Amino acid sequence: QVQLVESGGGLVQPGGSLRLSCAASGSTFSNYAMGWFRQAPGKEREFVASINWSGDSTYTADSVKGRFRISRDNAKNSVYLQMNSLKPEDTAVYYCAAARIRTSTTGPYDYWGQGTQVTVSS
Repeated sequence: QVQLVESGGGLVQPGGSLRLSCAASGSTFSNYAMGWFRQAPGKEREFVASINWSGDSTYTADSVKGRFRISRDNAKNSVYLQMNSLKPEDTAVYYCAAARIRTSTTGPYDYWGQGTQVTVSS
């Protein structure tokens, strides 16, 4: 069982940056691939990025490629999402997720955080 808690969301102007964090507890963090998803109002949840157990393999959705970067620190049981050049269409609730495999994956994921709101607006 893994518990996930996201933080770092907020209001940012277009073109700005935010760094989301997700703290994991309850199990050996390095046994899990990690991912970030987002869900905008009225839309389905969509995959954003994933990372393998060691952090040396990542996959990023085309919609955010070149702007967002996923990373992890196994010593701190944490995964991060650095978001740059933010656009209004990036506004969504962002979720951290853990999968019981070690390779980077778009899904399915087994454990989810409660989400953190990111709003991009001037």
